[in-house]
Amino acid sequence: MTEVITSSSTLDQETTAVPTLRVMRLQSPELHQSVAGTLEEGYSVLERSLCLPDSLAVYVGECFTAYLGILNTSSNWPIRRLRVSAQLQTPSQRWQLPSRLESVTGGIDIEPLSGKDAIVSHLIEEQGQHILRVEVAYMTADGGSKTFRKFYRFQVIAPLEIRQSIFRCGDSCCFVTIDVEYNLSSSSENKTASETPLVISEASFVPSDGLEALRIHPSRRNESITALSLFDQCTILNKGSCLRYLFRVEAVTPEAILRGISADDVIGKAVFRWRKAMGETGECSSSPAICPPVDTSMVNRSGLSVDLAAAAATISSRPDRQELLHRFPVTVEPIDPPPKLILNVPQKVQFLVVNHAEQSLSVQWQLRSSLACGRHFQSLGELAPRGGSTVVTGRLLARDTGLLTVDGCVVVDLISGQEWFQPALFQVMVE
Repeated sequence: MTEVITSSSTLDQETTAVPTLRVMRLQSPELHQSVAGTLEEGYSVLERSLCLPDSLAVYVGECFTAYLGILNTSSNWPIRRLRVSAQLQTPSQRWQLPSRLESVTGGIDIEPLSGKDAIVSHLIEEQGQHILRVEVAYMTADGGSKTFRKFYRFQVIAPLEIRQSIFRCGDSCCFVTIDVEYNLSSSSENKTASETPLVISEASFVPSDGLEALRIHPSRRNESITALSLFDQCTILNKGSCLRYLFRVEAVTPEAILRGISADDVIGKAVFRWRKAMGETGECSSSPAICPPVDTSMVNRSGLSVDLAAAAATISSRPDRQELLHRFPVTVEPIDPPPKLILNVPQKVQFLVVNHAEQSLSVQWQLRSSLACGRHFQSLGELAPRGGSTVVTGRLLARDTGLLTVDGCVVVDLISGQEWFQPALFQVMVE
């Protein structure tokens, strides 16, 4: 599809010509991939020649490219000191598009029955109506200057709807689920959008500093590869269809591991590269993935201690975190809890007790649970403020089989007598 805009006027002087402006949207498809067996130097049979666009609408993430052509249709008179400038107006700002037609000092001359052209491009990052503004200036016969402007309007559409869910699985690890749906709206402004499918050529997750992202691929052991299974694994998106991706994001540098991943931390964003049927490529990304608040229903692998440490460090700038600190000034967290217990067999479990308050506390650890075995309380002495910690060992004894919850943990302030009830510590299977 092309859009051609022509402008001309009556000659005021016989010694000058009026330029004719043509504007055309272009696309350069990439139908090849640099893999074994392709043509030499990775060129496709089209040799990257310019082709008609797949649709009038432009997708977010595409590189918008336009051809600017200036023609001198006069057979007798030249065009003197021609200058052409292009500007792309988005819903939020304007971008100057440099080209060789405006970079020449003093302008350029065009001889009769000839022309000059240039190509301008810009990466599209916003949704909504865009306007390509082209301004042409040239010298008249009396030495003056004339200017005319033309506008090329086009609609930009977001072809992919990206939804994400983040699940915490420890002090320094999160799972991120990304759903990608090819769902163009049916509004009148999107009627020019292509109905051809998209292919997700690359899916990745760009983590924040100190973090590493690993994509989790679904796989089944000893499963033979068939044509049907290969088709099910393809990344073709028809209109209304959806793909799901799973990433594991965890801290890898010593600084990041020590700090952990706390609530409201930006852990990264998902990036997707796609192709349309004619080979046009584009790229879009999700909104920043934010670590969710801690789930206080279970302590193990919830990140409660990390959130409280971050809250204590930013209490002056984040008063909204004061409620969490007031509720859990001291936390108890199991250290490598056992995955299972044997019926009627005692099992030792270690617990990390941390003081997050701004003052030192003299506390006692208690385990008021039916699973407690032997001595179920222990005085820990004085814990230093803002991260002072100690390790206490308890014993568990299961008297029933099934999935049991270890709860009933309480920390008692020996000075004031105040009690801080802890959430359920962890769950364990009893055989």
